[in-house]
Amino acid sequence: MRVSVTRLLTGVAGLALMGVGVSLLLDVRDLTDVLVWLGGAVVLHDALIAPLVLLIGLVLVRGGARGPVRGALLVAGALTAVALPVLLRPGKPANSSVLPLDYPRNWLLTLVAVAAVTALVLAARGIRRSRRRPPS
Repeated sequence: MRVSVTRLLTGVAGLALMGVGVSLLLDVRDLTDVLVWLGGAVVLHDALIAPLVLLIGLVLVRGGARGPVRGALLVAGALTAVALPVLLRPGKPANSSVLPLDYPRNWLLTLVAVAAVTALVLAARGIRRSRRRPPS
């Protein structure tokens, strides 16, 4: 069985990053916080984000638009999961340089950008389909 160079390099990079993660975990004094955070991330994804995205994609979309809309919903869910700690943080931080940007606004702008790109992809598909059909 031949392994491509790309696949081999990707595997080596993945192993190197896993090594970095393990070395960082060795410095943690209380692993229970890390395990709780990881467990919460798995539960949030598997119990809430993934089913919600799939359900919305199934209900809202018909035909050829299913892929782009589901992709956009997956990206929006991942962006929301990454942004949740900052979005749920109450009040202003004691040190203004810790979170210097307007993260809720930037999160919303990113979601709007994802929606706009999805709309453009769907419009391009529609135009391409209409040009392929012979006039009746």
